[in-house]
Amino acid sequence: MPATALPVISQATTEEVDPRDRIAYWEEYNRTALVGLSCTSYSDRGLLARQTNYEFDGLRLADISGNAHAIERSPQVARSTPKDSVFASLLLEGDAVFMHEHGCLSAAAGDLVLYDTRRPYLFGFSGTMRQFLVDIPRELFEQECLAGGVPAPMLFGRDTAREGELVTTLRSVLHAMVHPAAGERGEEGGGARRDVLALIRMLGWERSGGGPRPAAHQAQLLVAKDHIERHLHDPRLDPAQVAGVLGVSVRHLGRIFEPTGTTPSRYITERRLQRAREQLVSGAAAGATIADVAYRWGFSSQAHFARLFRARFGCTPTEARARARA
Repeated sequence: MPATALPVISQATTEEVDPRDRIAYWEEYNRTALVGLSCTSYSDRGLLARQTNYEFDGLRLADISGNAHAIERSPQVARSTPKDSVFASLLLEGDAVFMHEHGCLSAAAGDLVLYDTRRPYLFGFSGTMRQFLVDIPRELFEQECLAGGVPAPMLFGRDTAREGELVTTLRSVLHAMVHPAAGERGEEGGGARRDVLALIRMLGWERSGGGPRPAAHQAQLLVAKDHIERHLHDPRLDPAQVAGVLGVSVRHLGRIFEPTGTTPSRYITERRLQRAREQLVSGAAAGATIADVAYRWGFSSQAHFARLFRARFGCTPTEARARARA
């Protein structure tokens, strides 16, 4: 996950536009910034929408929010404004329907819809919505993700627990690209592109039943690290739990972590110590005791936490807090 925010290509909002002109404004902006489409508003207030477009190493990421509306890429629009991409649309808020020539998909927050922009579709949102949309050139998608492309739109997120973890990790990666936090792990540029494509490739392989191939280790490592980060507070978190999420053995999980130069157990301990230290030296933890911080980050006892902390940082938790205050 990147440590610095991606560069913004363009931004647009309809909020400052005359309500009578909002639809035309939104259609024209998307035609030049993302994809040709027609738009329909279902709100008495008219279309209220925002979009920010980012670029990362040949891919584009759009952060789109709005009220109830529908966007359509009809056969006529597809012919008049050609676009040769695969879109990966991750719904963050709201509910939606995705209609295409082969049927209709119902999406909820947390679901990912994968579709080819050369084919007609209608994406309708019943209320307040927000999505991350990754624009992947089709040729690159077929090289890096699915060799046959996307013959029909695909919905991910609900079929299996492992699929859900992959989509959740993709959301974490994209969120970190837009809103990086201090100390966040990961890489920029090509690293972000590699992570996104690896996760989408893994989703495609999970759905096809082909099972993960050796190149899937990158996606598995991302999922493992993301699961660990979201469960650091759980004292039951251990390599066996993480391996179970991935559907692999603990030994195989160790092989997944080998390129990082550490073991799953050491990685969990390191992340817990780092997060505990961040809390101790920040003003937000002023009212918390050392024991509170230890238990907050999954340590079984204050004494155990203090020993590990001193070995890692060369001072006790109390000394680290005192230095930060001084």
